[in-house]
Amino acid sequence: MNKALQAMEWMTPGANLNAYIQGTATVPILSIEEEKSLGESLYYEEDLDAARRLVMSHLRFVVHIARSYNGYGLPLADLIQEGNVGLMKAVRRFNPEKGVRVVSFAVHWIKAEIHEFILRNWRIVKIATTKSQRKLFFNLRSAKKQLQWLTADEAKAVADDLGVEIKDVMEMEMRLTARDSAFDAPADEDDEKAAYAPVYFLEDKAADPAQQAENEDFEGDNNMRLAKAVKALDERSQAILQRRWLDDKKATLHQLADEYGVSAERIRQLEKNAMKKVRVAMEA
Repeated sequence: MNKALQAMEWMTPGANLNAYIQGTATVPILSIEEEKSLGESLYYEEDLDAARRLVMSHLRFVVHIARSYNGYGLPLADLIQEGNVGLMKAVRRFNPEKGVRVVSFAVHWIKAEIHEFILRNWRIVKIATTKSQRKLFFNLRSAKKQLQWLTADEAKAVADDLGVEIKDVMEMEMRLTARDSAFDAPADEDDEKAAYAPVYFLEDKAADPAQQAENEDFEGDNNMRLAKAVKALDERSQAILQRRWLDDKKATLHQLADEYGVSAERIRQLEKNAMKKVRVAMEA
């Protein structure tokens, strides 16, 4: 093992990024024959030293890819770390019999890990969850011809190019231009500005746990009293209240009058008396 490889063993992007990047450039690039030999050793013999050499020789490639994502405002060291995870996954799955170079096979895995990291950390609220949103997130900024809002024609062109709906393009553009806002006011904020913090105007007054518990107890008690009061009525009065007030398809006074063979006025009186008895029972 050469000295460059030995030096790289303890180096990580987070410790000293510049030294790490310089170190990756000192690791020799493998020839086609060396890469194939190491790949066969790993694939057929599970040689971990071969896997390490394959990974080390492609660290500079991860740095190159990670730099292309600098515009997302995330630390380059973190992007490189995630890309290295993707590189290791690719090397573990590499099949030398497929006739492709490691660098060609690994690019998908490296970008996939970096993409996942960006989506998890770019904003507090996850900005892309569906397949079309993920596609738009990484393509919309480069597809835009200018910094202003997209016109209808430009939005349609982007949608056609990426195979998504126009509404998805417009929604993602709004998400990209939005910014995170702290729920609470910063500790060093002056009183005037602090008053505009979301904690003050997004407060849900109905979310007080004590009030919720009181409301639930009150509602439960009312329901119990109502059920007990209705049960104390005679069967006909119970049936009239059920048909007139509780059924999804409520019966009319005339319908009930025909069923019981009495006048509609008599049904109204029975209903009124039943309601009075229920009210008195609930207030007792």
